[in-house]
Amino acid sequence: MGLKLNTKIILGFIIAVGVLLLTSAVSWYSIQQLAYYTQRVEHTYQVLQGTANLRTHMRDAQSHIRSYLLLNDTSALTSFRRVLPESEADYQLLRSFTFDNPSQQYRLDTLHKTMAAEIAYLSQWPQRTPSNEAVRELVRGDQNRQQQLRNLLNRMHSEEQALLRERRKQQDFFENTTPLAIVVSAVLAAIIVLWLFRKITKEVRANEELQQELARNNDAVARRIHIIEELANKVVEGDYSVQITDVEKDSLGNLATALNRMTQTLDTSFTALENRNRELDQFAYVASHDLKAPLRGVVTVVKWIEDELPHELSPQMRQYLDMMKGRLHRLEDLINGLLAYARAGRTEQPLEPVEVQQLIQEVSELVVPPTFRVETPTSLPTFNTDRLSLQQVFTNLMGNAAKYHNRPDGLITVSCRDIGECYEFRVQDDGPGIAPQFHQKVFLMFQTLRDRNTAESTGIGLSIVKRIIEEKKGTIHIESEEGAGATFVFTWPK
Repeated sequence: MGLKLNTKIILGFIIAVGVLLLTSAVSWYSIQQLAYYTQRVEHTYQVLQGTANLRTHMRDAQSHIRSYLLLNDTSALTSFRRVLPESEADYQLLRSFTFDNPSQQYRLDTLHKTMAAEIAYLSQWPQRTPSNEAVRELVRGDQNRQQQLRNLLNRMHSEEQALLRERRKQQDFFENTTPLAIVVSAVLAAIIVLWLFRKITKEVRANEELQQELARNNDAVARRIHIIEELANKVVEGDYSVQITDVEKDSLGNLATALNRMTQTLDTSFTALENRNRELDQFAYVASHDLKAPLRGVVTVVKWIEDELPHELSPQMRQYLDMMKGRLHRLEDLINGLLAYARAGRTEQPLEPVEVQQLIQEVSELVVPPTFRVETPTSLPTFNTDRLSLQQVFTNLMGNAAKYHNRPDGLITVSCRDIGECYEFRVQDDGPGIAPQFHQKVFLMFQTLRDRNTAESTGIGLSIVKRIIEEKKGTIHIESEEGAGATFVFTWPK
């Protein structure tokens, strides 16, 4: 007896659905396995990349120390300190990636101890005096640790390569079987597509509604992102009081809340910093005033002794009193210099048009003896800048050129050239010059190259000059040889 049409349709539908479900299950299993082994392959590549990154960072750590010892480049120490947390982050990432691999975890334990020993060894070298011998000693003393690190990382790399080959083999297998299963499922799906037509139609309508909803959500997200961008721009411009009004409980809402906390913290921090700077200025003023008062008292007492006991003082006693007055004046100059250094570049000065030619003439009349000649072979610019700071720089440089000259007369040359965003000024003298080994020393506080009994000096003037120029985002260096005069070259932003 033949089956009814409805029964045939239902039976055919059940069989078709059953076969489809079976093939779909096979396809799903193949896809899952393919996705799993693809993920495992990617995971292995991440471990391999992590070992490479860790090897690079540990090698860079030693390289930065070598650069410091070889070139006396203090920026290399900054790079060295930055590499340490990066290498620790790479190690922690490797540990998380290999949590299911006991052998790799065991190697990581040993690796961490070796890294700690390497970092402890390298951290000792910034206290050493830079030299070629120090570099050779560093490399010789670090060979075993570096070799241990390479061996451990190579063994980890080898094991991961073996895992990678096995996983790629499984991945290739499921890459070949998955398309076949999908094709079978697609053919069977085509058989029952008419039965699913109404459902598909509904799905299409639902999809259109979903697209419209997504478009509305995208517009809302774009608007909220624009508000966040405006806040970021205002923070860049220095406005830390801005806030975002966004009460949504999603990722963007959480980001807006975090940005609000950040701007509030920045506003509070900068306000506190301004208050501390004002307190520091007040402290410097009070400290200098309180230190000067007893100095003036001692000077007065010495003057009283000279005035009231002129006939009772022996020549040797007068020499002692003169020495005392010289030391007291030097101490007062030192206090003034420390106060000037503390305030250098700290006070915002208004920008005004400055004729550098006229400025040089004024400085010459103030600090250069009449026996010296000041020449300006090139044209000097006129531009808007902080006049007081630029005047202080020229005053110190030109005053030093005359003060430390080996003759009572001499020549001071001031020139300038345009180098784009900055002017490069050169203050040159024909004095005794400065040996190359002292080019950096002269910019340190309290450092002078002449005997203090020969020329009174606090050793702060060039420190103030360097600080002012660096506050203005400029640079300064010396070009000089002993016996050939000295040239101080500094850049000043336009």
